Amino acid sequence: MKNLILIALTSICLAACTSITEKRHTENIDLVKSYVKSVEEMDFNAMETYLSDNYIGIGPSYGDSIGKKDAVANWKENVTNLYENIHYNRSKFIAVTIPEGDNQGEWVACWAELSISYKKGGSVTIWANTNYLLENSKIAKSLTFYNEADALRQLGYKIVPPEYGE
Repeated sequence: MKNLILIALTSICLAACTSITEKRHTENIDLVKSYVKSVEEMDFNAMETYLSDNYIGIGPSYGDSIGKKDAVANWKENVTNLYENIHYNRSKFIAVTIPEGDNQGEWVACWAELSISYKKGGSVTIWANTNYLLENSKIAKSLTFYNEADALRQLGYKIVPPEYGE
């Protein structure tokens, strides 16, 4: 009988922990979806509210990084002068918790197909992956990956290798 009670209590505790984790993951996904919506609506004021004061954005190129102040300023500039619209054609979100190590924390990954139209003409469709680290219900870090060369090619740029031997 004691074994049954112990098994029942253990099962209840595991279920409660799983429920709490699932709830936190759902809340994190909802926060990132709200941020993505603000990107799609080009609402840089709303975007700013989702980023922590110590936010750092990394990518898409190796070595690219930007803090909150500059990220918001860049979005204002892009919304005013560059982008006609940004549309997430389809996207998938998943939340994970990394319990230890350099990347410890609550993460949400977003895989998306994006269409971007430019004010001066032209549009691109890209596959993008962004991983968001959440701390205190804010986005503390983002890691973004997409093929910049493909986006440029779609806009008509030619990527020409340097002549051999030059």
